[in-house]
Amino acid sequence: MPTIGVDKAALFQALGKEYTREEFDELCFDFGIELDEDTSDQKRPVVDGVEEPPQLKIEIPANRYDMLCFEGIAMNLNVFLGRQPMPNYTLRPPPSGKLETVTVSKDTARIRPYFSCAILRNIKFTKARYESFIALQDKLHANLARNRTLVAIGTHDLDTIQGPFTYEALPPDQIKFAPLNQTKEMTGTEMMSFYEKDKHLAKFLPIIRDSEVYPIIYDSQRRVLSMPPIINSNHSKITLDTTNVFIDITATDKTKLEIVNHILVAMFSQYCEEPFTIEPVKIVSDHNSETREAPDLTPRSTQASASFINSVCGLDLTRENLSSLLGKMCLHSKPSTSAPDALDVDIPITRADVLHQADIMEDAAIAYGFNNLPRYLPATHAAVAAALPINKLADIVRFEAAMAGWAEVMPLILCSHDENYAWLNHADDGKAVRLQNPKTLEYQIVRTSLIPGLLKTVRENRKHAVPMKVFEVSDVCFQDLKAERRSRNERHFAACWYGKNAGFEQVHGLLDRVMTMLKSAQITREDGLKDVKVQGYWIEEVDDPTYLPGHAAAIYLKLGGQEAKAIGKFGILHPTVLKQFELPFPASTLEMDVEVFL
Repeated sequence: MPTIGVDKAALFQALGKEYTREEFDELCFDFGIELDEDTSDQKRPVVDGVEEPPQLKIEIPANRYDMLCFEGIAMNLNVFLGRQPMPNYTLRPPPSGKLETVTVSKDTARIRPYFSCAILRNIKFTKARYESFIALQDKLHANLARNRTLVAIGTHDLDTIQGPFTYEALPPDQIKFAPLNQTKEMTGTEMMSFYEKDKHLAKFLPIIRDSEVYPIIYDSQRRVLSMPPIINSNHSKITLDTTNVFIDITATDKTKLEIVNHILVAMFSQYCEEPFTIEPVKIVSDHNSETREAPDLTPRSTQASASFINSVCGLDLTRENLSSLLGKMCLHSKPSTSAPDALDVDIPITRADVLHQADIMEDAAIAYGFNNLPRYLPATHAAVAAALPINKLADIVRFEAAMAGWAEVMPLILCSHDENYAWLNHADDGKAVRLQNPKTLEYQIVRTSLIPGLLKTVRENRKHAVPMKVFEVSDVCFQDLKAERRSRNERHFAACWYGKNAGFEQVHGLLDRVMTMLKSAQITREDGLKDVKVQGYWIEEVDDPTYLPGHAAAIYLKLGGQEAKAIGKFGILHPTVLKQFELPFPASTLEMDVEVFL
């Protein structure tokens, strides 16, 4: 979890009270954060002859992006303590009445397709506010934006530039401007060479370096604002004297794009002449149907069940009481008129972490006080831990394989593309989940089979005595575009016999034992196909390039009233597979899906 350092005296002043360490530690615990360190009694760095003031280093949850800066921590704690209401963020048109516009070029789809922006008008910076503003951008870049790969932020002095603006994508040699804190103009290509050894920027260069076009933002005079995600222009840099800030945000992730915009404007609009007001900007992006005014400050509306919150927390509060509790966590809530048990909850732009009803329940529990919750829940409350059915099933299979004399192994779930496909004599079926930027060739995809892991385990232990009998009960992963996360896990059982003989009969015997313990009788193929009521399993020869021809079988399972389906395979491995895994002796493997038995 990220740790945020804040000025101790400034925070206590914002909270309206001087806390002892113990008191502030307790406040943090009550709110669900943690005081990691108080530097009051430590030797602190000296800058320009002045010792750094005491700091509080506060550890916050990784999904609380609204607490990545001093302003967010102070605002959330003040609302929690009842010292201030949740701010009401509003849009205000510019003094001229005409919105600034940004036209997005179609070519940006080739590099960073999404764009958002906002204007903070008549903002008052102090040194501390300015540093916090820059630090929040750095924290968002490192945390939510995944080192600028997903989102990149640019901030500019609006008084040094003139709209309307354009967001384009051009070849690097056609881009030329003086980057931040430099006076010499450089092309995009020259900047890539210039910043190669820069400790701060070098790590971001690969994001766009190999692209045919680089993203670039211009004003109406063709003056560059920034070349995201690398660097801003020196011409439009903000200073302590800046009063009007233009924020540009480019992204490859549409959802995180808006979250970053919301967090930035929510945290620092409090310093505008009219607090908590933001000036919108019109974005013209017809090619991808993204034309709109940004930012959209409309709270997200959802519902939560009062009985669900009460049952999990062991409480018996009215909807009005629950609404009051949620208000302490910056959630606007009221009893719903459409359902007798529901709460209508408005989630503000600062709370991107609230995704489900369970998140609302957690906030209610925090506001009530974890130490105030009943220590023991009544038996009627559904809060008793229990093993998932799939895990109980896996334990049955695991226990039986171990009792039969096989040793359990636990290889990594990531493997190389070749291990999962080519080394098993299989072509890529497009079902594997790939890592976007794997650090090594050994970890490129999430496995779709347990066999490579077993064979690698045997390979690393091949100097031990044979035969080796190993098994694994674990998950494989497949792409599934219909699923919420675009992928799904599947629990498999696999075993490998490795020795001076092939051991086909050994894995066959293990299969029969496991099936018997799963109460699946062996039947004939003819019985399984002709009798609707009969259930059980059978095997039949199958042609699979992983195995020797004529020495492999598919496992078919038929449950009563359902059609039979193949759930796995076993057989003697083909010599080319053994060669790829550097195994001198023959081996037989078994792999099957166990989720079908649930």
